[in-house]
Amino acid sequence: MHTWRGWHRTPPATINSLLQPADLLLSELEKKYTQSEAARREREGEILERESSENFPKISVPEAKFVPIPELVASSPLSLSLSLSLSISSGLNHSSSLLQIIPSCGSAFLPENLAFTSLFYTAMVFWVFGYGSLVWNPGFEYDDKVIGFVKNYKRVFDLACIDHRGTPEHPARTCTLEENEGAICWGVAYCVRGGPEREKAAMEYLERRECEYDKKSLVDFYKEEDHSQPALTGVIAFTSTPDKFSNRYYLGPAPLEDMARQIATAFGPCGNNRDYLFLLEKAMFDLGHEDDYVIELADEVRKELEIIGKREKKLISPHKIPPKAVHIPSLQRRPLQEAIVMDSS
Repeated sequence: MHTWRGWHRTPPATINSLLQPADLLLSELEKKYTQSEAARREREGEILERESSENFPKISVPEAKFVPIPELVASSPLSLSLSLSLSISSGLNHSSSLLQIIPSCGSAFLPENLAFTSLFYTAMVFWVFGYGSLVWNPGFEYDDKVIGFVKNYKRVFDLACIDHRGTPEHPARTCTLEENEGAICWGVAYCVRGGPEREKAAMEYLERRECEYDKKSLVDFYKEEDHSQPALTGVIAFTSTPDKFSNRYYLGPAPLEDMARQIATAFGPCGNNRDYLFLLEKAMFDLGHEDDYVIELADEVRKELEIIGKREKKLISPHKIPPKAVHIPSLQRRPLQEAIVMDSS
């Protein structure tokens, strides 16, 4: 699946300055094509017939480091795309869209050997949506963050964590996004600017941290002020395939009591599973957009902790210790040595 990065507005002046070198490149391509086509017609004596769009010359877009850029990216009302069109004349008028580049899709997602890629580095940004621990602990350098939500997704605790807050023997439950028509999931979108090196560093950190997630989904991100139109499109969200056979980290849904029992008792190198849930609950409260499902699950975990606490307290109650087993050693009295008064004169 082709994926690319999130949108950020680019000033028109910046776009015009970027398009000037690109226009020169396209003019050169058009000139070379026209010359080669004229030579071919003269050599073979053929009369060109109308060609289908599949026969138009195309620039080969190789695979980038992370994911390939789409051949054509649809623009959105709040997004600004640069459509570089090449009109090729070969006896008949044809117009072929050569490549459409989104200046904020992230420079690391663009092919390295594309001739004019560097022209867009200064206009590109990287956006990622945080809906779990990234809400309160992003862990990487970012330039901006926006509170908002994604549509048609809900937050669920169906993903296993075996190296942070759980173990392979007793996995923790962490949240992932599940497609659900009409649902919304609040969180934070983080922006990284400054070129491919900063983007690469952020992405490599996130891929190590979010290793249980086997997908990078592209989501439309909506801000608090406007629920009708997305403020950002193509924002990266780490998600998981809801299939236990193809995704070994997917636990699937379970009864609320069973999930609470698992979260209350799981722990790993980074801490307890319950702390993850409670921190998420507090983070969503601080954002001003509490998640009813998170609150319900957190309350159930607290009930489970009370049960565990009473059980442990009963096991270590002092009434279970026989009185004769309590031994207080006797005190031994020793005479104090006589003090010697020294003459100070």
